[in-house]
Amino acid sequence: MPTMNALHWRDTATMTVFMDTYLVGGAVRDELLGLTPKERDWVVVGSTPEAMLAQGFTAVGKDFPVFLHPQTREEYALARTERKTGHGYTGFACHADPGVTLEEDLQRRDLTINAMARDTQGQLIDPYGGQRDLAQRLLRHVSAAFVEDPLRVLRVARFAARLAPMGFTVADETMALMRDITASGELDHLVAERTWQELSRMLGEPAPQAGIRVLRDCGALAVILPEVDCLFGIPQPEAHHPEIDTGEHILMALQQAAALSPAMEVRFAVLMHDLGKGVTPEAEWPRHIAHEHRGVALVDAACQRLRAPREATELARLACKLHLNVHRCMEMRPDTLLKLLESVDVFRRPERLPLLIAACEADARGRGGRADQPYPQAAFLQAAADCVRSISGDAVTAEGLSGPAFGRALRDKRLQALQQWKASS
Repeated sequence: MPTMNALHWRDTATMTVFMDTYLVGGAVRDELLGLTPKERDWVVVGSTPEAMLAQGFTAVGKDFPVFLHPQTREEYALARTERKTGHGYTGFACHADPGVTLEEDLQRRDLTINAMARDTQGQLIDPYGGQRDLAQRLLRHVSAAFVEDPLRVLRVARFAARLAPMGFTVADETMALMRDITASGELDHLVAERTWQELSRMLGEPAPQAGIRVLRDCGALAVILPEVDCLFGIPQPEAHHPEIDTGEHILMALQQAAALSPAMEVRFAVLMHDLGKGVTPEAEWPRHIAHEHRGVALVDAACQRLRAPREATELARLACKLHLNVHRCMEMRPDTLLKLLESVDVFRRPERLPLLIAACEADARGRGGRADQPYPQAAFLQAAADCVRSISGDAVTAEGLSGPAFGRALRDKRLQALQQWKASS
């Protein structure tokens, strides 16, 4: 049981002691699930900003009355209510005063499993059935006010991605509200940076494919990533893709990516690697010739729209353009293999190759009945990279070359090393 921090403040005018604190949200939920909470958040009932500052707290909230504890640095927020005033997740008026109750504060939260609290004696306070929904493994909204914040669609998808391995699903009535939010057009008012933040956090959870499935089921994927949404229903050759449906392949590959790498960038690259199949003329189905090249422009457009960071964008572009080449790397001639390694920039960015390999391995394994198949290309391509990276410029400097001649000579030596390595391997 976590140690509770009891705070009390004495009003010097009335000599009334008040200010009750409650552990809330994720820490309570995780404790009941048998998980170790990553952080603890607190709600303070019956206080004011002036009282918090007088006790040494530091104000950190720009839009809400949030403070950092002077010793623990944990967040303490004054109990508050919210009223919808405009579009998007920022269109709210916040009301915080000593009269706001704990139940009123909990009611504004998104899901019942996040709307529980513990008092300073450790007693559970659960006015909206969060403990029941934990037992039933349901993600259920707290109140009808759920529809006022479109960001909650993405948050529910994130919790689905986190808790699906424990059997959690979205309650039917909550999914209905999420569809209402999507149909209302409110998702269009989310700023790109906030959408990316939630999407990237969802991709970093244990089951990102479950989050994408939730977004698709409520229609939000067609708004946020239409390039991915349109892949569902597009067929692929059964010989290479027993699952046939391209969208289902993406979900299967995401599941494999989560098992192969904790890096969000790898998972995002897997999500984006087959976008080119979405623009294949229907007359050419189920084949998708040159889809890896057609998809690059779509990756660029999606990343620009989402304001994705450079690292994620670059890896997604590489995965889209090069995944078929990585699959075929063991069949390549040394000069073609060297071009592949150069295109990944293994000399200046060696850390990027393992991420690309993980994305490509997830693609190969994310197919019907092939989750456990070996992927020898991973070790082969990394060994090839180590071979050419072992040839430094010192070997050429001794020859007195410079400029373009130096570059050509260095590349020739690397190619020779690669030829010898491949011949002996």
